[in-house]
Amino acid sequence: MIKKIFKHLHLINKHRWLVFKLSIKAGIPFQGLIHDLSKYSPTEFIESVKYYNGKRSPISISKQENGYSKAWLHHKGRNKHHFEYWYDFNTKEKTPVIPYKYTVEMICDTIAAGMSYMKEEWTPKAQSEYFEKRRDLEYINEDIKSVLRDVYKQLETKGLNKTINKYNLKKTYEKHTNKSAKNK
Repeated sequence: MIKKIFKHLHLINKHRWLVFKLSIKAGIPFQGLIHDLSKYSPTEFIESVKYYNGKRSPISISKQENGYSKAWLHHKGRNKHHFEYWYDFNTKEKTPVIPYKYTVEMICDTIAAGMSYMKEEWTPKAQSEYFEKRRDLEYINEDIKSVLRDVYKQLETKGLNKTINKYNLKKTYEKHTNKSAKNK
């Protein structure tokens, strides 16, 4: 159990470091600095240590075993970079256009998660393929889904540095959402 605690802690820290580095490139350093702090809370940390295996998200394993994850319910309710935070099944528009800084944080988060879990096997193409396999794509706002698809395709053709930068991300966000990419 002690070994799992330290391995999970290392995974969280590595993931947060990658998100921070990508967030700096993307022009949202503060978002990267505070990214996923809730993962250190007892609700998220204890469950994640229990289901840690180093290959898959502990949240996925908990959902598979229990049908839900307390850690995920806690996490998505506190972190605006998850589209699920914005989802409301009681409204006409189920998911609004997520503000720019959270959309960019989501991009940095998903890329860093891919890199953290896939390690040497991560490629821009694998990132795009993983996104397209998601079963919950129907719940993402269509404009935000277009932003994500475009960014992941750009990763494949232009590479990380030409894709993850403030100018390109603002241009891509504005192109698909018709909203100004103000850092609110």
